[in-house]
Amino acid sequence: MLKIYLDNCCYNRPFDDLSQMKVNDEANAKLYVQHLIKDNVLKLCYSYMSVAEILDSKIEYNKASILDFIANVDAEFVGYDKLRVVPLANAAINTGVKQKDANHVACAIISGCDYFLTTDRRLLKYKTDGIKIMNPIEFVKIWEEMNNV
Repeated sequence: MLKIYLDNCCYNRPFDDLSQMKVNDEANAKLYVQHLIKDNVLKLCYSYMSVAEILDSKIEYNKASILDFIANVDAEFVGYDKLRVVPLANAAINTGVKQKDANHVACAIISGCDYFLTTDRRLLKYKTDGIKIMNPIEFVKIWEEMNNV
């Protein structure tokens, strides 16, 4: 089973202004991925960084919806492990990735995820041999090709 990690902007995409076609397409792709997770077709991984960012949300409905989703699926949690997170995060930071995003990527790599999904344009430019980083739209296309959907 493929393991995936969604960053905070991916979790929040369905709550954004959907009047822009790309935003709407990303939201639909994220919801499709969420459906695959609920159906135990994909394995979700999340981390201490995910929880911290979700809890920081000022919009209670969004926060509650995301936490409810995570609580009601079979998900793998990655805790903070300084010896493993810091070197991986620093490698990303040294290329211009922001600290929180770098921590997300490090956790996804540590958990052995196959894909890291984000809608963050800056983060999508980061390349690592540790994990495939992509937009949810791109992931859905790959998923459908792999599964002849």
